[in-house]
Amino acid sequence: MRYPSLSLFSLFFSVVSCYNIVDNFSGLTFFDDWDFYGNYDNLTLGDVVWLDEADAFTQQLALVNAAGNVIIKVDNFSNVPFNQKRNSMGPSWPAGGEIDIIEGINLDLNNQYALHTTPGCFHTTPPAQSGTSSMDDCSQPSGCLVGENTPNSYQSGFAAAGGGVWAAQFDYTGIFIWFWSRPNVPASITQSTATSSIDLSDWGPPSASYINSTCTIENFFGPQRMVIDITLCGEYAGLPDKYLETCAGHGPTGICYNDNVVGPGNNYDDAYFELTYVRAYTTAAPGATGVAALGTNTSGVDKTIQWRWSSMLVVLGGMIAGMIIM
Repeated sequence: MRYPSLSLFSLFFSVVSCYNIVDNFSGLTFFDDWDFYGNYDNLTLGDVVWLDEADAFTQQLALVNAAGNVIIKVDNFSNVPFNQKRNSMGPSWPAGGEIDIIEGINLDLNNQYALHTTPGCFHTTPPAQSGTSSMDDCSQPSGCLVGENTPNSYQSGFAAAGGGVWAAQFDYTGIFIWFWSRPNVPASITQSTATSSIDLSDWGPPSASYINSTCTIENFFGPQRMVIDITLCGEYAGLPDKYLETCAGHGPTGICYNDNVVGPGNNYDDAYFELTYVRAYTTAAPGATGVAALGTNTSGVDKTIQWRWSSMLVVLGGMIAGMIIM
């Protein structure tokens, strides 16, 4: 099956250390102004139907639980016949650069980060990056990749540790992404509120640092949209070399679709995101003219962030999800 992903399409570790809150998505109002795709996955060719808003709520694939946390999940209750797709949650895919903050497939143990751009953007690994770089050409199908080295960033280890927090900084100097497992979340985040500013000075080096020297951010990234989705199999996780790498022997046919989409859905009991909040910040005062501001959608899972070269920050806080596994 394919990975769950939470992506910011088109944001930059700069000298800026303090950010003002722009928007807070949490609790019963989390889904306000987000879009629901309402179509089969014709974007990554996964074997899912991303439901529209009404069906997502009716089928309880999008909900707020008793703890006040947001749940976004895969259908784990339907018996799917052959040649049909399983229901899930997903986005309308934007253009103008893509930043993958959470990306993993099958039984991978660690999260990975990626940028996807048109040709000409490359990743050069700086000294202050804790993750491990692999592909450096951001225009390739995989994007330019950085693997997370901090334990418990994905799959069952992530859930067993109580989840964690990701943050992405989008600045003219580059794009920077952090991850902290639950025991190591910095005080600036644990003590923050839905209305407070946030200080990055206790964050330490980022997991992924996409510096501006070999990828001119303003030339490859446009207005961004936050996207949360879970798709199954498809053009990445469903490829035989990727699927069999960690899932050989986990089904009778060795084919992702046959073994994981068709039939009962109980193998997706842990295939969900559980989020306490998603918060967006900027270096400019909220509502300021000509700087970063959250767009509003009339149909409101995605959320557009418009920006005009102030620095932006997004924190995915309190994530305690059961990550998608085989």
